[in-house]
Amino acid sequence: MRQPGKVLWYDRAKYVFLEFCVENSQNVKVDIEDHKVIFSCLNEDNIQIYNEIVVYDRIQPKDSREKRSDRSITCFLRKWKEKVAWPRLTKENHKPAWLSVDFDNWRDWDTEEEGEVALAEHYMDLINNVKDKGAPPSMDDLDDLDDDI
Repeated sequence: MRQPGKVLWYDRAKYVFLEFCVENSQNVKVDIEDHKVIFSCLNEDNIQIYNEIVVYDRIQPKDSREKRSDRSITCFLRKWKEKVAWPRLTKENHKPAWLSVDFDNWRDWDTEEEGEVALAEHYMDLINNVKDKGAPPSMDDLDDLDDDI
């Protein structure tokens, strides 16, 4: 008997991340191809978990990796076309019941870069404003305060 595992995914400029949520997995096998990811393992109840995902766009298998932990297996899929947002993970327009967006890690990265540039410009303006204040004031009169105490 085999069943699909729960999968969370999110998009970045260079990578698409998949997290197969299987605790205490055994015999993990991840096969990453140009247009497909095949995942299989045994869960802690010795039930075979199997997912075959035909991805939205082409990926680079040689630059893609997976990492196993006690709670999940995370795949880093290198996009063939960087800085192109994926509107969904799968090639098909329908979403399988076992697939969800990882909203904890999701970022709108295509507008994030513009925001970072604006923030950097804001900080540069602040720094320049501080620099333009002129010479620091003389503090020679502070010595007179010590005599009064």
